[in-house]
Amino acid sequence: MEKYEAILIERFSKDSLLALATVDDKGIPWVRTIDAIYYKGCFYTITYSLSKKMKHIENNHHVAISGEWFSGHGTGESLGHIKLKKNEAIANKLRAAFAAWYDNGHTNEDDPNTIILKITLNDGILYDKGTKYEFICN
Repeated sequence: MEKYEAILIERFSKDSLLALATVDDKGIPWVRTIDAIYYKGCFYTITYSLSKKMKHIENNHHVAISGEWFSGHGTGESLGHIKLKKNEAIANKLRAAFAAWYDNGHTNEDDPNTIILKITLNDGILYDKGTKYEFICN
């Protein structure tokens, strides 16, 4: 395992606040804070399929992400409704990571528009203990 991967796992395999940037159809950048987890080279979050971020991603799947001395580029994609059988394993990881706030009324799993957003990391820059790691993902 690459050193940067171990650091990403250590920092972000739990509920993490990250900035997610998208671009609208007019080329205007948008950024918002999301709760996400890092797992096997990707970031995952629960969101709403009708949100602006998902509309942006439908038109342009390239995104940028940053948080805690890390920034990178990735590809965003909807995995569909959180309750789909194919999403069971990652949905369980997300529920566990977000347990402190998950059932506060913000997330409605019965709504078919409640989806999992997967951000496949393409590249990044990460700082740790005075060392800069620049990487490209395969």
